[in-house]
Amino acid sequence: MLSPHQSSELSSRRKNVIIFFIILTGLIFIVRLYFLQVIDHRYKIFASSNIQRVLTDYPARGLIYDRNGELLVYNEPYYDLMVIPGQVREMDTTEFINLLGITRTQFENRLQSARSFSRFRASVFERQISMNTFAALQEKMFKYPGFFVQPRTLRKYPHPIAAHTFGYVGEVGPADIAREPYYRQGDYIGISGIEKHYEEVLRGRKGTRIVLVDALSREIGSFQDGRYDTIALAGTDLHASLDLELQKYGELLMQNKRGSIVAIEPSTGEILALVTAPGYDPNLLVGRIRSRNYRMLQNDTLKPLFNRALMANYPPGSVFKVANFLVGLQEGGITASTRYSCPGFYSSGGITVRCRSHPQPVNAITGLQYSCNTFSCIQFRNTIEQPKYGSMQNALTTWRDHIVSMGFGVTFNSDLSHELPGLIGSSELYDRIYGPRGWRALTVISLAIGQGEIGTTPVQLANLAATVANRGYFYTPHVVRAIGHPDSLNPEFRQPNYTTIDSVHFETMVEAMYQTVEDGTARFSRIPGITMAGKTGTVQNPHGENHSAFIAFAPVDDPKIAISVIVENAGSGSAWAAPISSLMIEKYLTGEVKRRWFEQRILEAEFLTNE
Repeated sequence: MLSPHQSSELSSRRKNVIIFFIILTGLIFIVRLYFLQVIDHRYKIFASSNIQRVLTDYPARGLIYDRNGELLVYNEPYYDLMVIPGQVREMDTTEFINLLGITRTQFENRLQSARSFSRFRASVFERQISMNTFAALQEKMFKYPGFFVQPRTLRKYPHPIAAHTFGYVGEVGPADIAREPYYRQGDYIGISGIEKHYEEVLRGRKGTRIVLVDALSREIGSFQDGRYDTIALAGTDLHASLDLELQKYGELLMQNKRGSIVAIEPSTGEILALVTAPGYDPNLLVGRIRSRNYRMLQNDTLKPLFNRALMANYPPGSVFKVANFLVGLQEGGITASTRYSCPGFYSSGGITVRCRSHPQPVNAITGLQYSCNTFSCIQFRNTIEQPKYGSMQNALTTWRDHIVSMGFGVTFNSDLSHELPGLIGSSELYDRIYGPRGWRALTVISLAIGQGEIGTTPVQLANLAATVANRGYFYTPHVVRAIGHPDSLNPEFRQPNYTTIDSVHFETMVEAMYQTVEDGTARFSRIPGITMAGKTGTVQNPHGENHSAFIAFAPVDDPKIAISVIVENAGSGSAWAAPISSLMIEKYLTGEVKRRWFEQRILEAEFLTNE
């Protein structure tokens, strides 16, 4: 039996233990309450999300017009069906999936995917629902708690042209979101072309609306009269340099052909037409059908997704004689009066380059007029083998520097999407192949006629024509002329790029190219009433029939358009590329084509192969 003292101590201990547990329990509740109210926002979010909904107002992307104000790209409304998994309750699933045209498995998988993303944040459940589906859902949305419709826009192209130039828009990926905090899952971004290069200009700025919803998930008004809403700002419109009618005409002429057309305004560098054939309708890469159509285009053996105008590397063939003659004149390998006879071939050191029959002897003008390979090879060797260089490496480097100054072997770094630099043979390249002492001018003589270790893109060839038209300089080729107001010319490309060739030598080439059209290899493509200067090219192709090439500008004394045309597997430049250039120039300068028989011949021609 405990003594009174011991009993008192035991009672005191029990009292202290009880007090301790009461205090401990109180502290646990206080800490837990603090955690729930201050640190853990899930329940607050869940509670508020039952009465509030945060909606993103997506801005309309900027429109795209042609140089004359014709609409090329606009926006069309559509809707995404969104879901907040934490708000989804028991509902008539069968009716719901029938409305959307999906299976029960798809419904469950999508809902699970949305839960994995977030139980309390909205994510896309069904993209780009049709207007009919949207109308049916609007009437019954109260029956599907946790689901709501988010308005969006899709790009629309009223003319099925210039797909490679416009590019396309697609959903952002993880890399886009990591790089740019502006984007969230489900947002769209320019993937290629103008849409990509001018993304920040076109996209605008997203807005936010907080709306109140009732127990049936129906909107009943804005939260605090819109005090916390932000306004969406539409994207800025762009004015492309393309001429709609010229672009359409170019694509018509290139039907059933493989190749490209690039037309440039010499005085600005603005691209008037950029045709790559075969092409595709840009509407194919819009909306829910984009992925399926992209795979279809990707698997097409004609490669319609390949932008030949900017990415194809062709040996330029005789077209390149224009650049080579300019270097020869500048470096003193020839003069404007230098003359040589042509026996129908050039032969030296076991190498023979054939030439066609033509009047002779030839100089810099007639050598280009009749595309004399003999003159080209002699002038190239005379230029490269001058003692003043001291070595073959120095000679070829000097030659190459002149060529690069005309826009070859480099990219223009403008708004041309996925442009490639091509290839201009260098002394380092030949040193690796033959050794520093293992090569000479005759080793690389094929460069004299635009073959060998050389690759050019059609846009570079068009730029060469523009450079000759300007008598020695060019403006960077680009496809957007104004941002916002049509008179707000894009300042990025307004500075002229001067070549390393004196302008006097360009005058010689202007005359030579003019004589080429008047009474030379391109005489059958003369345009009545319009002076045109040009150069034909027949590009050797080891995989089949040669490619047809031509560059030109017109009018000669006041150039408004410079152009390059490549038609793959079509043979000589005079037969096909020159007539197409002639028709394009006539269309642009006069607004119509009167030589219908000439046009019909091109329209009926077909050179598609599946090599």
